[in-house]
Amino acid sequence: MKTYTKYLTINTEKRIELVNITREVEEAVEESGIKEGIVLVNPMHITASVFINDEESGLKQDFVEWLEKLAPKDFDYKHHQTGEDNGYAHLWRTIMGREVVVAITNGRLDFGPWEQIFYGEFDGQRNKRVLIKVIGE
Repeated sequence: MKTYTKYLTINTEKRIELVNITREVEEAVEESGIKEGIVLVNPMHITASVFINDEESGLKQDFVEWLEKLAPKDFDYKHHQTGEDNGYAHLWRTIMGREVVVAITNGRLDFGPWEQIFYGEFDGQRNKRVLIKVIGE
């Protein structure tokens, strides 16, 4: 079994942004030379998420609006007593998930129709890392 590790650095223009990183993950799989296996994609920050869904601007806006209803940005979270102002971002990350694992078949991501990989930034505008770990043969 082989492994391949690659790190992406993402710095969003906005504090909250959903970024399609499918192409970058595909490139890492190609670079790995692995034909059969899995790829794990994990944001290495507790206020960011990686998830799979459709690349559609209305849907991405729906996600942000839905998250705002579940955990409003302007709520007085206990976390803010530490001097932080991003309590909502920690909750959004938990709701949207920590990572994704995708099968690799014949050297390609084995997706269903419309599936894409997204990096969800909920407290951005600074460098953040994303781990891509490819495992297989």
